[in-house]
Order: sequence, then structure tokens, then C-alpha cells
Amino acid sequence: MTNPAMIDVEASETLAVRQESDVIQLTSYIRQQVVLMGMSTLNQTKLSTASSELARNMLIHGGGGTVQVEQISMKSKKGIRLIFTDNGPGIADIEQAMQSGYSTGSGMGLGLPGARQLADEFQLTSAVEEGTTVTILKWAND
Repeated sequence: MTNPAMIDVEASETLAVRQESDVIQLTSYIRQQVVLMGMSTLNQTKLSTASSELARNMLIHGGGGTVQVEQISMKSKKGIRLIFTDNGPGIADIEQAMQSGYSTGSGMGLGLPGARQLADEFQLTSAVEEGTTVTILKWAND
């Protein structure tokens, strides 16, 4: 992950994800932000897909949470950083959860590893009975 001290936060907004309609509103809001930023259509799609997967994971496994949407810059680069935070049961085995195809529910097990592949940067921290935080970053002009 890029050193956070090197990144300037230009704007930040925190959105709640408590129900399925919040996931739709979140992905729509993110898409609006990255269009204004001039992100390519391909990267817009990657970020929308990753954010939708992570928000749904947060809703299903963590009981909902918040997403901090940050417009960022570093030197001449502009991008968006998304921080998904829940206070759910946490992930006991992060390595296993990051395996493609592994699922604790009825899903296909593509959410976390898929989001990692779609983002330029990905970080996951979790503690059992404390919750999970997933941070992804996508540069607009990369």
C-alpha cells in the first residue's frame, strides 16, 4: 500500500451501508465521483465492481457498516480511496478468506479476492469479534 503520508486527501465523505439499496446508492455515488475525475471507463467499471462486492460482503457478513470515500492525489496522480469498515464478527483466517472460491456463506467466494484483483491497492485488517476494514485504492491516471 502506498505510504498514507504521501497521499493528500482532497475530499472525503462517509456513507452508511445498512441495506441493499445503500449498496446501489454507494456504487452510483462512486461512479459519479470517478467520472468527474476523468477515470477511464474500464477503471470505472473495475472500481464499481470491487466496491459493490465489498459493500455486499460488509452487509452480509458484517451486518453493515460505513464506507469512507476519499478523493486523493499524490504528486500528479489523482485517484479514489475507499475504506469499508464494519463491526461484525471479523475474519478468523484472512489467508483462507483471500482464497478464490472460499466462502463462509452461499456466495461463490469471489468478493475479497476479486476486489483485490480489480483495485490498484488493497489492504484488509480484521480482528475476531471486532470487525473488518478493507481499503482499496484506484488511480484515475495510471
